[in-house]
Amino acid sequence: MISFLKNAPAIWAPIPLRLIVGYGFMVHGLAKLGRGPEHFADILNALGVPLPYVMSLATIAVEILGGAMILAGAFVSLASIPMAIVLLVAMFTVHWQYGFSSIRLQAITPAGAQFGQPGIECDLLYLACLAALAMGGPGPISVDAYRTNARDDVDVDVPGRAAGIL
Repeated sequence: MISFLKNAPAIWAPIPLRLIVGYGFMVHGLAKLGRGPEHFADILNALGVPLPYVMSLATIAVEILGGAMILAGAFVSLASIPMAIVLLVAMFTVHWQYGFSSIRLQAITPAGAQFGQPGIECDLLYLACLAALAMGGPGPISVDAYRTNARDDVDVDVPGRAAGIL
């Protein structure tokens, strides 16, 4: 196993990032959708977010569609932008006041462990993964790689290709 990891090309590194980030965003978006956008809108309203219902729908769309795009490796750099915005808003409006740690053990009771609100740790990890994917690309098994290969395989004399612009 270790020798396999030593010899694994770096181009494969984005794949586990895409899997966890894409899945994570989709799960959060689907949970919000499952409870109903109005439930999340009520939370946003309590936080003082303007147009809470519109922002609820936008957040759900970004989390589900953006997560699916990251998972598939489709338009990763573009999808990362609204996803990063959602994370930054959550980080500064909700999580910042609770510090860094994502796990805040409050008490141990007969019912089990009681946890407080999470800090910014997970938000920062997601942001770092999105930045790595946006800068490094989605890897070889992705829609973006397929699109690039399909574009490069087209044998058409396009002005600018010879100059290295396209």
